[in-house]
Amino acid sequence: MGILLQVVDSTSQAVAAVAAQGTEKMSLWSLLAKGGALMYPLYILLIIALYVFFERFMTIRKSRGLDPNFMPMIHDNIVSGNVSAAYSLARNASSPVAHVIAKGIQRLGKSIEVIEKSMQSIAEIELYNLEKNLNILSLIAGIAPMFGFLGTIAGMVQLFYEINTTGNFDLSVISGGIYVKMITSGTGLVIGLLAYIMYNYLSTQVDKVANQMEIASADFMDILQGPTH
Repeated sequence: MGILLQVVDSTSQAVAAVAAQGTEKMSLWSLLAKGGALMYPLYILLIIALYVFFERFMTIRKSRGLDPNFMPMIHDNIVSGNVSAAYSLARNASSPVAHVIAKGIQRLGKSIEVIEKSMQSIAEIELYNLEKNLNILSLIAGIAPMFGFLGTIAGMVQLFYEINTTGNFDLSVISGGIYVKMITSGTGLVIGLLAYIMYNYLSTQVDKVANQMEIASADFMDILQGPTH
């Protein structure tokens, strides 16, 4: 009976300690500071992911800024025989679509197959330039949760080693140690999720640019094969 009372008393004290700890206000930064040394690689991964996202976002956004009247002006210049004006218009526009059309105009006089193949090659190069460094976001989406999980495993091993060494099985110590060790896993999952969302968003924007290039290429081939040319 005495042993049972001691167990109940120690359990009550532990629960009270945990409750008191839960009532303490803790800021996000102070919570993250408890994550340990493996939080620093996660911070680095987050900084890299944000840099790649905003750099690619601005590049892709700029590539989509094409004048809606671009293709009609190309059509009018080619139909009227003013090929140099059409080429100058396409060459000076800072858009992958315009670069593809410029290559097609540059190949005028050759066969349709040669023109189409040249435009396709330029389109592939432009897409490669837009997709540059996107694989970094994909990589971060995969390894950030692993880093976080590794931090949690290392922390749990350390915690149980200390318990085994000191013999302190106090519930407040165990629960407090566990929630601290879970911080790295939570942080890694959040960073991985953000990187995954950013990667898919940018990939969608690149696909839109690819569709614009396909539509513009088809329109350009229609101009060359049209009865008015």
